[in-house]
Amino acid sequence: MRKISVNEDVMTTREAGETLGVAVRTVQLWVEAGVLPAWRTAGGHRRIARSAVEKLMAERQNDLAPLSNQVAPVPDSLRLLLVEDDPLLLRLFTGVVAGWNFPVELTTATNGFEGLVRIGETRPDIVVSDLVMPGMDGFEMLRALKKPGSGFGSLKLLVITALSTEEILERGGLPEGVTCFQKPVNYGKLEALVHKCFTDKLQRVAVL
Repeated sequence: MRKISVNEDVMTTREAGETLGVAVRTVQLWVEAGVLPAWRTAGGHRRIARSAVEKLMAERQNDLAPLSNQVAPVPDSLRLLLVEDDPLLLRLFTGVVAGWNFPVELTTATNGFEGLVRIGETRPDIVVSDLVMPGMDGFEMLRALKKPGSGFGSLKLLVITALSTEEILERGGLPEGVTCFQKPVNYGKLEALVHKCFTDKLQRVAVL
């Protein structure tokens, strides 16, 4: 692993990944989604300002503080990320998930920006997201994840929203393959869909 000099003002995606503790592809996704500002050299290589990496590191340290209270990862469990800015709905969803009869490692984020950071860190099996949120909304996050070459094309994505079908279309619609649940949510159907994702994961692990 190449040692990164503290005197450098710019970093490559690999150096940024080493510093942030994530894969190069995750750094590229963050760059493409605008989470991490970058530019290209004449040769087409991405360069990232060290100050931008340090800023993201500081934001991650603050945002990840609540995660230290979570339980340790459970073998053969489903990793689920919930992206929702309403604290009441976050608590409700957490309580619903706790009542499911299969193991779920739940991580939360409050907007699309934080959601992309969490995805890069935890590599969830499934993401459940609201659409209307401050800052980077769910539409932007989903489009970044479904962009060709993102490396997250197979990630299972669910949307929970109060928007009507017409309102969603007016905002550009949802990427192909995204499942949408209208509020109020039928949590029984949601549990069935998430449980199928869990059983599919177990089958893949068994094959490996």
